[in-house]
Amino acid sequence: MTEATDNRSVDLEISGHVASVVFNQPSRHNAMSFSMWQQLAAHMQQLVSSEQPNVRVVVLTGAGERSFVSGSDISEFHEQRSGDDAINRYNKIAADAETSVYNCPLPTIAKINGYCMGGGLGIAMGCDLRLCSDDAVFSLPAGRLGLGYEFDAVCKLFDLLGPTATSQLFYSGKKLDAAQALELGLVNQVVPAHSLEDEVNQLAVGIAQQAPLTLKAYKAALLEYRKPAQQRDLAAISQMVNHCYTSSDYAEGQAAFREKRQPDFKGV
Repeated sequence: MTEATDNRSVDLEISGHVASVVFNQPSRHNAMSFSMWQQLAAHMQQLVSSEQPNVRVVVLTGAGERSFVSGSDISEFHEQRSGDDAINRYNKIAADAETSVYNCPLPTIAKINGYCMGGGLGIAMGCDLRLCSDDAVFSLPAGRLGLGYEFDAVCKLFDLLGPTATSQLFYSGKKLDAAQALELGLVNQVVPAHSLEDEVNQLAVGIAQQAPLTLKAYKAALLEYRKPAQQRDLAAISQMVNHCYTSSDYAEGQAAFREKRQPDFKGV
């Protein structure tokens, strides 16, 4: 389990081909401070830069066992989110951080332990896959806090859940348990809390063992699909797909299949 040392930070840990982005403020259920939003965006940018060429999959999770992210840190709102300029600045930083997850070209997994609310739900919804513990709790309490919800954030929820489920989640503001979240489509899988760490690790390692160029081409196609049709760069996707067939990994995949062994993909 992630050690619950309260640093009011977003920590980046890398093990082999798997990067973990850890939200670390457990005394406040990993609520996101202004600086934590900034750190999240910076880490996501670093992971897709030339600084970390070996990272193939990203896991986002909360420190400790009680929370993924419980939302933005309300204790900062009077100072950081009052007045037009401050509100606009805060909202932009938070939106940019969520977008950095949503637009990540690498496969992303949300490992949801405990509370996943507000901005935490926004972060999780930006991931490709979401696994949660059977004691996880979900909520979108914007209406209870008087917060405005940005157009892009509404669209992302609509795209993922559809208008009916999104409206149910937003209008009610009620807390949902893991089983309800699964039924609504918020998560892909619910596992016992004591198994969550192992389940996500196995999933991440399994993804990392697949051909990186194939995964990148798929993720790029997914990101293009999310754009308006007239803005899609389909030629770039075709080029990435063709690159898969001319790569050394394509030859390695065939050789491994013939020899009945695990392929050793290099991403070239």
